[in-house]
Amino acid sequence: MSGAPIKGLTWDHPRGYVALERAAERARAEGLDLHWERQPLEGFESHPIEDLAERYDLIVLDHPHIGDAVAGDCLQPLESLFAADELARWRAQSIGRSFDSYRYAGVHWALPLDAATQVAVARTDRLEGPLPRSWTEVLALAARQPVCLSLAGPHAALSLFSMAAAYGDAPTGSEPGRLFTGQGATTAWELLSELHALAFRGWAGLNPIGILDAMSRDARAVYCPLVYGYVNYAVAGAGTQPLHFTDVPAGSHGLGSTLGGTGLAVSRRATVGDALRAHLVALMSPAMQEDFIPFADGQPSARSAWSNERVNTAWNGFFAQTQATLEAAIVRPRHPGYIPFQTAASALVREMLADRLAARAALERLQTLYQNHRPAGSEV
Repeated sequence: MSGAPIKGLTWDHPRGYVALERAAERARAEGLDLHWERQPLEGFESHPIEDLAERYDLIVLDHPHIGDAVAGDCLQPLESLFAADELARWRAQSIGRSFDSYRYAGVHWALPLDAATQVAVARTDRLEGPLPRSWTEVLALAARQPVCLSLAGPHAALSLFSMAAAYGDAPTGSEPGRLFTGQGATTAWELLSELHALAFRGWAGLNPIGILDAMSRDARAVYCPLVYGYVNYAVAGAGTQPLHFTDVPAGSHGLGSTLGGTGLAVSRRATVGDALRAHLVALMSPAMQEDFIPFADGQPSARSAWSNERVNTAWNGFFAQTQATLEAAIVRPRHPGYIPFQTAASALVREMLADRLAARAALERLQTLYQNHRPAGSEV
């Protein structure tokens, strides 16, 4: 091996580590001393990036962390590592806003390694009738069969964000200082509150992975309208049934979903030599995106992979069936302090849903919380 060892941190799920570890194994055979460590999903969602950047050269992160990372000056901008034509090519090939979500303060801070968003999922072998196509149809289904919601961790706020977007009121979409500005958020809150009262509660404390695993095993709930998609659950496994993934229900303004996925960032502590740079470029290549990552439990960011017939045949249509939702997914705020806001907002949403708080009061409390976490005048 030549050069100093390179340490990377990803998250502890096959979608997060299989492709990276297999690619690193290939790279080590060619002399690049690259090794990946893993952290739990909850750490990926909330652990301070500044702390991780002191210990790792490469970090797999979520786009809402970017503002804190920029404020802490702990990442290297991609413009300092790659040519402009390379960045333009990757932007053009990336699905939805997966590339643009890592642009902040005028530059890009992470490569869109993995693309994901909230989608709908069902046990179609237990579902009575067609899949819901609108939020009113979801309410009707919940009155007949068990429907679950993904509200643990940060996902209560993210569900509200997505439903508000479906009704034309995406968070900070009109004014950076206002979380919501129109009737859409009121409609979304009323729908979410009504659905929460009807929903199956047995999996209330589970994160998306837990919900999908539970649904694949016992089907106590037959449908979830908003949960982050994991391709691994689209096929049968040991003791599990395949889940059917599809687009989220539509509101008056179409599909509403909140972008997830992951970016691969380079910390300030890293020395990026030719071998590491070539490895990162290779991860974004069409060959890796279409022929390697999808067959290593991953969800590539290249649009071409999501419509690829071979990829969809292997994964029961997961990619094609959810592509429209991913194309429409909104980007979360990325200002410094957003992650603590997201955590607090989700806890507040759960509390207010339990109390059946009216929309006006609930949205006012969320606005106050947002104002207390966003630095005045900061980019969102």
